[in-house]
Amino acid sequence: MSVPATGDRFAAFRHASYARFFFSRFLAAFAIQIVSVSVGWQMYDETGSTIYLGLIGLFQFMPSLVLMLVTGSVADRYNRRAITAICLVVGGLCTSALLGLTIAGAFSPWPVFGILLVFGIERAFMGPAVQSLAPNLVPEKDLANSIAWNSSSWQTASIVGPVAGGLLYGLSATVAYSVALALLVAAAALILMIEKPVQRSQLEPKSWSMVLAGFRFIWSEKVVLGAISLDLFAVLLGGAVALMPVFARDILTLGPWGLGLLRAAPGIGAIAVAIFLAAYPIRKHAGSYLFVGVALFGAATIAFGLSETAWVSILALIVMGAADMISVYVRETLIALWTPDEVRGRVNAVNMVFVGASNELGEFRAGTMAHVVGAIPAVVIGGVGTLIVAGLWSAAFPKLRRIGSLEAPQHSDQR
Repeated sequence: MSVPATGDRFAAFRHASYARFFFSRFLAAFAIQIVSVSVGWQMYDETGSTIYLGLIGLFQFMPSLVLMLVTGSVADRYNRRAITAICLVVGGLCTSALLGLTIAGAFSPWPVFGILLVFGIERAFMGPAVQSLAPNLVPEKDLANSIAWNSSSWQTASIVGPVAGGLLYGLSATVAYSVALALLVAAAALILMIEKPVQRSQLEPKSWSMVLAGFRFIWSEKVVLGAISLDLFAVLLGGAVALMPVFARDILTLGPWGLGLLRAAPGIGAIAVAIFLAAYPIRKHAGSYLFVGVALFGAATIAFGLSETAWVSILALIVMGAADMISVYVRETLIALWTPDEVRGRVNAVNMVFVGASNELGEFRAGTMAHVVGAIPAVVIGGVGTLIVAGLWSAAFPKLRRIGSLEAPQHSDQR
């Protein structure tokens, strides 16, 4: 993580609006993790089907893809703080619906998929708004520091959230959804406490040219294109989150608490790397670290798929999270520092689709492949694919591989 010019590792928190944003994002991410663990485990309990686990990811991803040309433009033209607050309220309503189905004993795949579809629409609009709001809350000199803390916030939630989700679900699904609902309400309240930030926008006429501005920027900046697409295909192939209920119950013979530990393990690795990078920021060879991280992610995925011992599986997942954190940090820093504010929402909408494809669509890939060939081969094949992608992208994007410091935009030709 790049330390700001002032050398103050807490520089972003000197700005009250950012502090509120940080804690709101943490609470929202925490709630999402609880809901994710609970829905996955409850779905597998009710159906025993891996295909339904895959569909959970697909229904949450599809809105980001379908609405991509709309959500980014909305984030660039309208108040990003208000958009985020509205989306958090909608997320709370979706969680309330899951709670209602559970209390009524009516939890079944298709009503749940309908709720998750609305959840996906909410996240499709919130993603570009949140990603674009953060740079409006701090001066440019503190931007890299805020990105570092943003990543740490999400990763910390990914550690505590799944464990809490597993424990809460162990008490009852009703308790789990109720806690998630309360957290989303608190997150919305914090966002509303943020003063309306300065937001640069170009009120250009609505046109296809305006809508496609994010695509044009990414296509013209090959470093950003390479970083985003590398993450897309690497995690699309290597992601194994959707199959964790299968590994927890059928392969490693763990209960809901074990699922929580498996879900938390990648976050433990990620936050450890975040802390390390806060003390020893990347100052050179950032592109090389990116590709090494992706390759390590693939190797750890293979190890997880082959393991039948709980501690080995957890260790492999910790390494996966640590490696993925490198990719996340490099990619998000490049996007934030290199993208003009007036097109940031549209660029982040495209990025969100890539991230969503690598996560939710990756879950669908894992679930459907596991249905055909089994959970273990599905994970191992995905890990091998990630290693292949790392090698291909290293050759196809030499400028990305040779990127040095992330402290400032690198617009000079580095080939």
